[in-house]
Amino acid sequence: MSTTKRSGTLLISPLLLILLVLFIAPVLFMVPLSLQEYIPGMGPTDAWTLENYTQIFTDSYYREIIARTLWLGFGVTVLCLLLGYPLAYYMAHASARMRLVLTMLVIFPMLLNLVVRAFGWIALLADRGLINNLLVDWGLIEKPIRMMFNLSGLLVGMTHIYLPFMVLMLVPAIQAVPQDVRDAAATLSASRLKTFFLVTLPMTAPGILAGSIIVFVLSISALVTPRMLGGATYKVMATLIYDEFLLTLNWPSGAALAFVLTLIALLVITVSNRIINRWGGQT
Repeated sequence: MSTTKRSGTLLISPLLLILLVLFIAPVLFMVPLSLQEYIPGMGPTDAWTLENYTQIFTDSYYREIIARTLWLGFGVTVLCLLLGYPLAYYMAHASARMRLVLTMLVIFPMLLNLVVRAFGWIALLADRGLINNLLVDWGLIEKPIRMMFNLSGLLVGMTHIYLPFMVLMLVPAIQAVPQDVRDAAATLSASRLKTFFLVTLPMTAPGILAGSIIVFVLSISALVTPRMLGGATYKVMATLIYDEFLLTLNWPSGAALAFVLTLIALLVITVSNRIINRWGGQT
C-alpha cells in the first residue's frame, strides 16, 4: 500500500469506526433476530424461519403499509422540490445580506424539537383546530374537514419539516451554474424561461437528486411526525416497527421490517448515486 493510500485510510478510519459501531453493527444484529420464530405469549424461540420476511411480501396488510410509506416519501420529496426550488433559486441569486437572512429563516425551524413542530401542526389541522375553526366561522364549510390521521396531514407536516434539507442542497447546486452559460444562451436568443429549462435545471440535476435522496430517506424512516399526525390507525413502516417492538413485543417481525426498510433506503441511495455519477460523467 502506498504512503498516500495509507494516509488516506488512517484519516477516514475514525469515521469508518463510528459508522461500523453506530450503523452497521446494529443492522447486522437484526439479521439473526429477524430469522427467529415468534410464538404469541412465549416470545422468540430458538427455531429459525423465513416467515417474518415472507409475510411482509405476501400479507396484504404489510404490502399496503410498505406502499403507503413509499408513496408518502415520494409525495414529501415532490412537494419539497416544488416548494424548495423557487426559494433556493431566489436565495442563490439574492444579495449576500438577503441570502443570510433567508438562510436563517430556513434553518430556524430545524432548531425546534420535532414534537413541538408536530404539536403546532396538530393545533392547526385538528378537527377543532385553527384552520377548521376559521373556515367554519367564515361560512366556507359546514363541518370540519378531516386533515389529520390521513395522508394529507402527514404530507403537510413532513414537508414543513424536511423542506430545509432540500433548500440547503439546492442553493449551492444553483450557485454552481456558471453565469457565462446563461449569458451564452441569452446571446443565442433563448428566453429566460427556455434558458432555465434547458440550461439551469439540467445543470442542477445532481443537487436535485441529492436533496431528493435525503428527503425521501428521512421521510420513509420518520417516526415522531407520522406517529403524532397519523395517529395509531394510519401506520407507516416506522410506526409499525415501533409497535412490533414495544407494543406486541414481536421482536423478530419488527427486526425483519426494520431490515427491509434499511434495504429500501440503501437501494434508493445506491441507485441515485449511480444516476448522479453517470450524470456527472456526461456533464
